[in-house]
Amino acid sequence: MSDDAAPDLRASDADRERVAEILRDALAEGRLVMEEFEERLEAAYTARTYGELAPLTRDLPGAGAVAPAPVSFSKAPVGDGGWADRITGGAGSSTGAVAILSGFERKGRWTAPKRFSCFAFMGGGVIDLRDADFADREVEIVCVAVMGGLQIVVPPGVEVVVRGIGVMGAFEHPADGGPPAPGAPRVVVGGFAFWGGVGVERKLPRAERQRLKERRRQEKLERRESRHELRRARRAERHELDPARRAGRWDKQRERERYRGGEH
Repeated sequence: MSDDAAPDLRASDADRERVAEILRDALAEGRLVMEEFEERLEAAYTARTYGELAPLTRDLPGAGAVAPAPVSFSKAPVGDGGWADRITGGAGSSTGAVAILSGFERKGRWTAPKRFSCFAFMGGGVIDLRDADFADREVEIVCVAVMGGLQIVVPPGVEVVVRGIGVMGAFEHPADGGPPAPGAPRVVVGGFAFWGGVGVERKLPRAERQRLKERRRQEKLERRESRHELRRARRAERHELDPARRAGRWDKQRERERYRGGEH
């Protein structure tokens, strides 16, 4: 569905982040000056509908485009945003990847299949599941790393089981993320690593990290404003006391002068 066909359709965090990425690329390429970038980025993160997002990139090329073109948004029916909406029960959009003296990435909005196989020989790869849908409640990722490395990124709440074997290599377990979230999928990591490694780490999705960063920045600004307000109050208090202090010093000076002049 295009942005012109459904301008009132609610935008998701992933949609806002896609627009932010296009704006960052445009800034890096010199298409936007910093002031324009900041204005559009703020508008992107506060936009609620596609109609509000579309004008922000209409005069910019989309991701990977070579000529300016309006951004078109494709959207499936929106659910409640929980794990149930991300377990599709269908086929995966990618079932495997190979990196030989090179690298690969699977990230963004994609569907992880029930079994994903990957191979890295003197190369590396990244399988990012933070924004992915899942074809099944249990997804198996089979990794073979020979003098190479593979990295798997999962969001908090996903249960991870690591069963791989390392020979002069290693399968790293993720940090404990607490109990699995209700309805979250289970990711089983297996395979073989020879003079290589397979790592699993937990990270917040990019949109959540951005919201957390913005919230911390706002809290920092509020604390700074509170300190400034306290300083202003103290200065005002000192200003109110100064006339009385000056009057007291003037009286003491007159007393000293009278004493020296024999008026005592």
